[in-house]
Amino acid sequence: MADPANSPLGRMLQDEITPVVMVIRTNLVEEACQKNGLSFIDMLGPFSVFNNIDVPVRTASEQPYRLRRFKLRLFYASDIRQPNIEVSKEQLKQAITHAGETDFSGFFSDPPGIETLLSTSQSEIVPSWFSFFNNVLVHTVSFSDHEAFDHPVACLVVVSSKDEEPVSKFVDLFNTDQMPFLLSSGAMDPKVLKYYLLLHDNQDGTPEKATKILMEMKSTFGSNECGLLCINSSQDGLEGNHENPWALYKIESPNQQLGCFLDVDDVTELQNFMQDLSSKQIIPHIEQKIRILNQQVSATRRGFRNQIKNLWWRKGKEDPPESLDGPMYTFSSIESQIRVLGDYAFMLRDYELALSNYRLLSTDYKLDKAWKRYAAVQEMMGLTYFMLDQSRKDAEYCMENAFNTYLKIGFPGQRNAMRCGIWWAEMLKARDQFREAATVYIRISGEEPLHLAVMLEQASYCYLFAKPPMLRKYGFHLILSGDLYKKCDQMKHAIRTYRGALTVFRRTEWRHIRDHVHFHIGKWYAFLGMFDVAIKHILEVLACSHQSKATQELFLRDFFQIVQKTGKTFEVSRLQLPVIDIPSVNVVFEDHRTYASSEAASSKESLWRSLEEDMIPSLSAMRSNWLDSQPKVQSKRYKESNVCVAGEAIKVQIGFKNPLQIPISISCVSLICEHSARSEEVEAAANSLSTENSNDDQCSKNVPGECSSEVPAFAVSEVDISLGGSETLLVHLTVTPRLEGKLKIVGVRWKLSGSVSGYYHFDFDSVKKKAAKKSRKAKRLTADNLEFLVIKSLPKLEGSIHHLPKTVYAGDLRRLQLVLRNQSEISVKNVKVKISHPRFLSIGNKEVMDMEFPACLEKKTSSAGTYPQSKSNYTSDSVFLFPEDVEIQGETPFLWPLWLRAATQGIVSLYLTVYYEIGDTSTMMRYRTLRMHYSLEVLPSLDVSFQISPCPSSLQEFLVRMDVVNKTSSKDFHVHQLSSVGNGWEISLLQPLDSIFPLELLLAGQALSCFFKLKNGRNSVIIKNEDSSVSDLRLSCSQDEALIHVYKSPLVDFHHYERAHQAKNHQENAVDFILISWPERSEGNSEQPHSLNLFSHHACHCSTVSTSPVWWLVEGPGTVHHNFFDSFCEINLRMTLLNTSDANVAILLDTSGSSSTGSVKSVPSGTEAGWQDISSTNDVEVTSNVLGIRVGNSLPGECLPPFIWSGLSSTKIDLSANSKTEIPLQICVFAPGTYDLSNYVLHWSSLASNDQADQGDQRRQSSGTCQGHPYYLTVLHSS
Repeated sequence: MADPANSPLGRMLQDEITPVVMVIRTNLVEEACQKNGLSFIDMLGPFSVFNNIDVPVRTASEQPYRLRRFKLRLFYASDIRQPNIEVSKEQLKQAITHAGETDFSGFFSDPPGIETLLSTSQSEIVPSWFSFFNNVLVHTVSFSDHEAFDHPVACLVVVSSKDEEPVSKFVDLFNTDQMPFLLSSGAMDPKVLKYYLLLHDNQDGTPEKATKILMEMKSTFGSNECGLLCINSSQDGLEGNHENPWALYKIESPNQQLGCFLDVDDVTELQNFMQDLSSKQIIPHIEQKIRILNQQVSATRRGFRNQIKNLWWRKGKEDPPESLDGPMYTFSSIESQIRVLGDYAFMLRDYELALSNYRLLSTDYKLDKAWKRYAAVQEMMGLTYFMLDQSRKDAEYCMENAFNTYLKIGFPGQRNAMRCGIWWAEMLKARDQFREAATVYIRISGEEPLHLAVMLEQASYCYLFAKPPMLRKYGFHLILSGDLYKKCDQMKHAIRTYRGALTVFRRTEWRHIRDHVHFHIGKWYAFLGMFDVAIKHILEVLACSHQSKATQELFLRDFFQIVQKTGKTFEVSRLQLPVIDIPSVNVVFEDHRTYASSEAASSKESLWRSLEEDMIPSLSAMRSNWLDSQPKVQSKRYKESNVCVAGEAIKVQIGFKNPLQIPISISCVSLICEHSARSEEVEAAANSLSTENSNDDQCSKNVPGECSSEVPAFAVSEVDISLGGSETLLVHLTVTPRLEGKLKIVGVRWKLSGSVSGYYHFDFDSVKKKAAKKSRKAKRLTADNLEFLVIKSLPKLEGSIHHLPKTVYAGDLRRLQLVLRNQSEISVKNVKVKISHPRFLSIGNKEVMDMEFPACLEKKTSSAGTYPQSKSNYTSDSVFLFPEDVEIQGETPFLWPLWLRAATQGIVSLYLTVYYEIGDTSTMMRYRTLRMHYSLEVLPSLDVSFQISPCPSSLQEFLVRMDVVNKTSSKDFHVHQLSSVGNGWEISLLQPLDSIFPLELLLAGQALSCFFKLKNGRNSVIIKNEDSSVSDLRLSCSQDEALIHVYKSPLVDFHHYERAHQAKNHQENAVDFILISWPERSEGNSEQPHSLNLFSHHACHCSTVSTSPVWWLVEGPGTVHHNFFDSFCEINLRMTLLNTSDANVAILLDTSGSSSTGSVKSVPSGTEAGWQDISSTNDVEVTSNVLGIRVGNSLPGECLPPFIWSGLSSTKIDLSANSKTEIPLQICVFAPGTYDLSNYVLHWSSLASNDQADQGDQRRQSSGTCQGHPYYLTVLHSS
């Protein structure tokens, strides 16, 4: 540690523990001094401090030392008394109030940051008035009877030369009864050093009279105890001193200069008088007093013998009662003498002598239980240790012991405890023990909230200066201090401390503390009338989503009250209520791309580009038409700018979020825009920031200026919204440019509850631009996303689809209308349209507009089997070109039919783009597109599936099983028609219609299975005749209902896309099915006439190909009569073989291993076309009435089979591709009965052609084995 004498505590002790000089003067002395605006003590005050006195001093030791710094404290006799507590409190309050007024000048700026605070020196951070406050607290216990350093060392008696009988006045002044209580009560020795001073005012005459009086005084009181002081040598009062010595001690009056009648000689005389008084009178007097007292103490108390004697004497006394001061100690008691000796030694910087006497005295007071005196001695011991820079531990122990002892005394010792605590804290601070010093400040509480507030603030700075800094404790104690300042009506100090705490807590996650600080600072600023700063702080807590609902209501209510007091609409940048959701900001503008709905605008740009790539002409294709004719500057400006059209709104979607739990009202929400006129070559230099209401024709600007044109540059919309607690709402705002030029969207403004105007300037880096430019433009700065080049007005198509529902059932087929309007008088032409999902939506023919639906789809007899006309309007597979004579303009809408078919269940997004060219060729933009988007929810309706199996009883015929399930919960369906689509396929019924649909309805939730026969009517060579492409089968019982033409638009178009969607591996022999139905209508049905009229369900690529290429059929009689008594029965049969493949097939018919029992072996998997034979009739017993015998048992003991195959046991045939042949067969039957003739096996293998063999094709030949088809033959016995 540095020299303790140069520390703040060392300087304080050298100023406070110094000799006291009691001043007694006459009234004329004061009158002479008051001419200078000073009292007598004030006049001598600047000269009572000696920073370089250099006086040799010798106290108890023989070794002298030099006193470099010395000070005298001058007091009038009437002021030597303990201060009045109430007066001291009022003095402290005024001092604190004055300090608050002085330090309030910098409160308009933002508090410094943490880094700045930590780098600032302590002297700049700690308020300068703390030292004054601490000194005043120390002075509140001045002139106590148990401490000698406040007892007067000398008495200065001053008489004016104008007083009558001055010598008598000197005697009368000191002998009056108005002496201080310390002298009259016996607490101090009344025999003090007296010095008699004669004061002469030079304005009253020459000093000859004063000299005579001085001679008389010396003869009376002694020549060394008398002196003469002459003042007011300046006669005109204009004497000016370059350095006013009283400026630091007293505030100068505006009407009078301090020391105006004191010239340089007077000042020099004052200075010499005080130095002589100190060095020649007071210091020698103290030295002599120390030596005398030291001899007395040494004789009576020092040494082992005296100590034992003192101990026995005190032990022999009766125990004194518990009291604050213990026994009464007069100035003549040895304890008082020791105390005087110690204090005098401390004043003259002989700390070793002082410490030895304090130690000696401490034991006496402790034994006498004089606790207040004991604590005071302990306090001085701690200070002496500090000044000696010895034993830090002992110093702290003494200070803590003194502090605790004062506190145990109670109220009488409270002020002493505060003084002890202040000195103790300063001692710790001088040793850089700031954390411990903060603890001491906190313990110095007292009963006064104002004192506690100052102590807590001082503790907070100790936490700041600790190593490492304890920032949170610093801020926390500043808040506690500020609350106490507020309770004491010290509003400015409360603001100052809270601002200091804000430096810490505004960067932390302690949101509740931060809100508390901001809110109270705002309220206190408003109380002082500083509304701008108050609102600034209250704004920080408005978006307090983490607070309770009651707290949020409190914050908002007080905020509106403060705003109301301003008497004006307050504008706030980035007002946090509501919170602007920047990621949700979405800008939609229309250049050559226009949108029919917000859903279309919100769709991905890449989707629209892929849809329009076949429609929009390339740059090279259009260059010869219009781009080259434009000026280069326009071409470049058009390429590099976001182009919008005058009169067409730019839409901005902004999310407003209410962070509070309470509802808020937002009004006048509008965009902030800038518009500047642009020439052909350069932009205008000045931009004007303006906004305009959509219902107002006058232009308003945010900067001074007038509109340069009668037509406003743009119009903005205004929206009023109400946000519930924690609600987020997307607000759609628009700005409509009216003049050509440059438009920029700057931000958004709104009013909160009609009293606070908030505005938010967009951060361009976070705004998403909906209408993105080409990839090469994506590298431009994002700030350009909200800047637009406004061109002149152009035609714009508005489109919609009439009768398009939001929810339909799967398979629903209905007719819609595409409606296009052009409000401009300039026509549009070359209109094209493209649909994203042609499986769901198809362009119709113009002629069906005037036809009834579904009559326009019915099959007419005269046109049955005709081909549908091809649509020449399709430029490609998906782009439909309207007739060339179509021009859309004016108010007449353009109508065109559309067909909708809900192909599959789910939610489907339909995208439709309309391309059109502008008739006016002088415009910069030659074409535009209209983008339409609709969302369609498709619910399940009928689930239709088909299974096809070969028919075993005929060649090239199949059995078809249709399974239909009604998956709706409330809809019933009429099944009207089943059509097979495929070259040559014919479908027919296997059972009557009334047995298939007994109720003529398929009820909700019902499942149905039915069978049909499918026949291929082609010849041996596959033909492609469109007349036989479709086969229709009526499933309704009513013959009045016409069939639906499934091979006519739009069904043929939808079927084409269904085939593409359900595409499988190419199969030659496949058939498609279309099921036509419509829903049952109940009475009172409120459905639209265009809803649920017709349903079509498509099942495509149903395969008819078997695993075996060989088809066969056994033909013969079903019943034969024969007389078995004559001979066995021979029956001739015929087998027809058909090769359905494109390769030659080798066939082997094997009957050799067959048993006449008719047993059927299991058929290996993969050798049959999906059919399984029924069990054959084995060992059938046929009862014959002929001769009354059982034929089956006519030959007992013989093992003859009932029948056998006759002829060759096997037959081999080579059958060429797509050909057939017949084989004769014969069986011999030996007994009557019914037999299953399926006990033969057909082996086949495909053969490579000669061409394939020549080419070296080594493909593996396929082969297989088929069990015979069931064939039942009944043979009866006839007589």
